[in-house]
Amino acid sequence: MSGLLFIILSNLFAIVIPPIVRESVDGVIGLLNNNQLPEYSKYLPAYFDSSAKLAVLSGVLILVAALLKGWCMYYMRMTLIIMSRKIEYEQKNDIFKHYQQMGQSFFSKNYTGDLMNRISDDVSKVRMFTGPAIMYALNLTFMILMVVGLMFSVNATITLWVLIPLPILVITIYLVSDSINKKSDIIQKKLSIITSYTQETFAGIAVVKSYGRENDFARDFDTLNEGYRDDNMALVRINGVFMPAVMGLVGLSVLITIYVGGNAVVDGRFSLGNIVEYILYVNMLTWPVASLGYVTSLVQQGAASQSRIEEFLNIPADEDLGTKTIAKLEKNIVFDNVSFRYAESDEWVLRHVSFKVEANTKFGIIGTTGSGKSTIAKLLMGVYEPTEGEIRLDGTSLKDYSRKSLKTMFAYVAQDIFLFSDSLKANILFGITSPEQASNLELAVDTASLTEEIKGFPNGLETILGERGITLSGGQKQRTAIARALVKNPTVLLIDDGLSAVDTKTEVSIKNGLKKWGKEQTFINISHRISSIQDCGEIIFLDQGRVVEQGNHEFLLLKNGVYAALFEKQIVNSTEV
Repeated sequence: MSGLLFIILSNLFAIVIPPIVRESVDGVIGLLNNNQLPEYSKYLPAYFDSSAKLAVLSGVLILVAALLKGWCMYYMRMTLIIMSRKIEYEQKNDIFKHYQQMGQSFFSKNYTGDLMNRISDDVSKVRMFTGPAIMYALNLTFMILMVVGLMFSVNATITLWVLIPLPILVITIYLVSDSINKKSDIIQKKLSIITSYTQETFAGIAVVKSYGRENDFARDFDTLNEGYRDDNMALVRINGVFMPAVMGLVGLSVLITIYVGGNAVVDGRFSLGNIVEYILYVNMLTWPVASLGYVTSLVQQGAASQSRIEEFLNIPADEDLGTKTIAKLEKNIVFDNVSFRYAESDEWVLRHVSFKVEANTKFGIIGTTGSGKSTIAKLLMGVYEPTEGEIRLDGTSLKDYSRKSLKTMFAYVAQDIFLFSDSLKANILFGITSPEQASNLELAVDTASLTEEIKGFPNGLETILGERGITLSGGQKQRTAIARALVKNPTVLLIDDGLSAVDTKTEVSIKNGLKKWGKEQTFINISHRISSIQDCGEIIFLDQGRVVEQGNHEFLLLKNGVYAALFEKQIVNSTEV
């Protein structure tokens, strides 16, 4: 309401200026021609008895009115623009929180660049709508009502002539607004594509350079950018025609004022002061009328951006319906006839998978590429829910536990290691849930075989890693991820091919360290290498989403099936190397 009040006041102080100028012009002319003081002079002190002194008085009054108008405009902007900034702040927070609540399938369907564009560029366009667009629209409305009202009070006939161009202007705005809206929506979508392409290119810049594909990517980016430029130029052309038309129509109003007003002056129905007054009124309408195109563009772009934002916000969050808590695995983990497929696919990733992991034991999962090994890990972590069947922890369905409880109990080392551009220490302590867990830092680092290498880093544990840990080798990244998992001292440690980039000697060292870490810990190791899981008490072999063999290492070798064949193949390959 305060913003609206300052808009009204600023316009009130603005519209008093033309009448002052009118009276001053007519008064000075009357004094010069007829030596006759204007009517209002009898309300003034005797001091103002000359044209010069009346002009000074008018100038002072105009200056005071302008200063008061400027003061009100300042607070008008401070009120409305600050409001829009607060809306922007809240909207960005809401979108970010909503993103964090979404399931894995949401992120697999949407590009990172598009997500970034909606939380940055789209929100900025909505802010321009809730701030400048509303401010200009309200200011425009009150200015037109006040100015036109005063003009009609002076002379209705001449006012009608002067305002003839306005209906043409309204029709012009109506015709172009739809085109602006459509073009703005297309431009935003193309900007999202460009942002996504750029983000993906530089995330994989090492691969691009190693294959010498820089020119190909530059060519593709040029094609995308060219389309974006063409659509922007089309929008510029629309505005380029629109704005001169607006200014031309405003200029036409000035010409009508001079012509019709001049004839009225000759007929004695109008004064020279009235003509000056009307020209000032038309000029006062120039910016509000000219800003119609700008405001229309802001409104259309803001509407298009808000629609894109709501498109994501209306997607239901991945709700956590579980209420039970579990601090430690006491009995077992059971996969009971579990089948899974992605919502957007008809192909089964897992089919009728059943096995049991006893608490405080080592369990190995191995299989062919694409057999569903990583999917089992994601199901166990609650990232996805089984399409059929059930997963139970200590006899209770996994979905009955809260995700927070599961994340406290589990520690997960994924295939794709993600490290933040922060210190090595901060990356390792990333997953701790209590200050006490930080005391495990030294032991976790030592178990992950990082101690000696950290001594060679310039600042030890405080060494800042590059983006996504680019300054570390693949093996160092995996060992950092293992230390990050161990430092929280989890009940269940789940490693999904987390030792694939380390050499055999380091792998043995890490596995020996894990034996000493805690005897009351369940260890599930998923790997494509038999050497990583052969010491597990129970092993399952997956093929095309099904468990085809199960047992310990010796049993599976004696069975002389797919496990034994893979073991033989890996032994031969390692011997050849």
